[in-house]
Parts: sequence; structure tokens; C-alpha cells
Amino acid sequence: MPPIISVVGKSKAGKTTFIEKLIPELKKRGYKIGTVKHAYHGFDIDKKGKDSWRHQNAGADTVIVSSSEKIAMTKKEIFIDLDHLLKYFHDVDLVITEGYKRENKPKIEVFRSTQHKKPLCLDNDELIAFVSDIDMGSNIPSFGLEEIDKITDFIEKQFLSPH
Repeated sequence: MPPIISVVGKSKAGKTTFIEKLIPELKKRGYKIGTVKHAYHGFDIDKKGKDSWRHQNAGADTVIVSSSEKIAMTKKEIFIDLDHLLKYFHDVDLVITEGYKRENKPKIEVFRSTQHKKPLCLDNDELIAFVSDIDMGSNIPSFGLEEIDKITDFIEKQFLSPH
């Protein structure tokens, strides 16, 4: 199974923006990347009236929409842990999650001093790095918000075999 890194941080810290910058750099280095976004509140990716919505609305437990370019799946399940989701990522080198701060996985916290007073995971044993607009002043490796090459080097060294 591929390694997992959870990108965590408080709301409006820039987690999604960081992931949007990290993925292309990892892809440029030849890695296949999977992502999982944790939604604290329910979500619906299907539009009312579409065939796939109608299938699920009729009672299907799993619905896959497939084209020549991509697939999408909806599955009615009670909350499942992150490790259970890994079965869908057998063909990637790394899984990056957004959220899952309570899971026992390595974490990179995105912290913006303009948005929050203190970090979310400062005392968390799984915290492996900060990405921040300030020097965090801790023994945890810290990277600037635009130091994508450096954080990618760090991830590659810790979790991946260079391609």
C-alpha cells in the first residue's frame, strides 16, 4: 500500500492551495498521486436528476460513472477509516489527504499567522513538518508557503523512492 501524508490545518490556512502546488511538483518527478478530501459534513457530487443520481436514489449502494477519461464512484457506507480507503489507491505512489487530523498518519500542517494565533498540531507526535508564513521556532522541519521544491524533496526523502 502507498504511504499516506495528511495535510492538516485550521480553516482558511491554505491546505487546498498547498496541495494544488504540491501535486504538480510530485507529478513532474514521475510519481502517481492519489488524494482524499475529508468532508466533515455530508456531501453530494451528483446532480439531482442525472442518471447516476437516479440510480443511487433508487437504492443502489455503489454507483460508478465511467468514461474513456475518468471514473467517479459514490458508495453508501457508514464512516470508514482512512486505511479502509487505501484499497482504492493500489496504483499510486503516494496518497495525500486533506484533513484527517485525528488519524494516526504523518501530518504536514499548513499554518498562516494572519489567519490563526497558534498551530493545530504543535503537540501531535505525527506532525512531520510545517508549511507556514513564519518561522515556527520548533524542532519540527518548517518550510515557507512557496518552498514547494524543498517540501517535495523532504517528502521524497522520507516516503518515496526517487524516480
